[in-house]
Amino acid sequence: MKLIETKDAVGQVLCHDITQIIPGVVKDAVFRKGHIITEEDIPVLLSVGKEHLYVWEKKEGILHEDEAAAILRDICINENMSASEPKEGKIEIKAETDGLLKIDTKRLNAVNGLGEMMIATVHGNFPVKKGDKLAATRVIPLVIEEEKMKRAKETAGEKPLLQILPFGHMTVGIVTTGSEVFKGRIEDAFGPAIRAKLAEYDTEILGQRIVDDDQESIVGAIGEFVAQGADLVLCTGGMSVDPDDKTPGAIKAFGADIVSYGAPVLPGAMFLVSYYESDGRVIPILGLPGCVMYAKRTVFDLMLPRILAGERLTPEDISAYGEGGLCLNCPVCHFPNCGFGK
Repeated sequence: MKLIETKDAVGQVLCHDITQIIPGVVKDAVFRKGHIITEEDIPVLLSVGKEHLYVWEKKEGILHEDEAAAILRDICINENMSASEPKEGKIEIKAETDGLLKIDTKRLNAVNGLGEMMIATVHGNFPVKKGDKLAATRVIPLVIEEEKMKRAKETAGEKPLLQILPFGHMTVGIVTTGSEVFKGRIEDAFGPAIRAKLAEYDTEILGQRIVDDDQESIVGAIGEFVAQGADLVLCTGGMSVDPDDKTPGAIKAFGADIVSYGAPVLPGAMFLVSYYESDGRVIPILGLPGCVMYAKRTVFDLMLPRILAGERLTPEDISAYGEGGLCLNCPVCHFPNCGFGK
């Protein structure tokens, strides 16, 4: 820092907050540390009794917090994102489109582990909307060695830490199994529940086929939707280990590659993920357990955005949900602003 007369401070960077006190009216910082002083600021500073100021003295190899925050911003930001101007040493990054947020957690942790700098983000693998805040960057001290920020860039690597996968339009076929529904003994509850979930995204439902609990009928219904050009097929019901539940076997018999039958998530342990490849197309075929038709939030809410963003889920993706995979069924549901799936 260096001490200068306030009248000579235009263009200089404050090293401390400037507080204004008006008894009974206000006691607050009129300027924050890091503020770049303008001509218009001089009378204000003099009015609060500041004839002299401590300002940042530029030195070779030393960066101001705003410059350092911008480096961290560049480490993070990607297409479909925008960033704010520095404010009090902090820069915020926001979404410029709806989509699925992806975060490279390993590299993010490595940068934050360097010390004296921070990148704070929301959780990845969740949908975001245009305008949502994604991350904020800053360094802890007012100034930091340029060498440390160079190390941060090297640690992060060439690719940005954040990515938004935009949601595309998807056509969906629904196959509902169960003799009790097929034979009219009870009314279908799966269809309305699934339609409500899909309505949150850019999807088009090709139709719903209600079939009996036999493998041939289920295979045939899946095939109908694939022939119609469905981008996604959802099979509801028949997912337990009961002898009459034939859905997993039918999905396999259809020729789909089953990635996982079961997920470390409650509600939703009997969830099935598979993919069917034909003529260059990769079609996800999901088996949805009974909880999807009555529980507020389930494994389906965690997996659906990733499927709609075009991700091809792996066994490792699914097993990673074990920590955070227990929904607490709160009286008032605040999902996704809770720990479920995180």
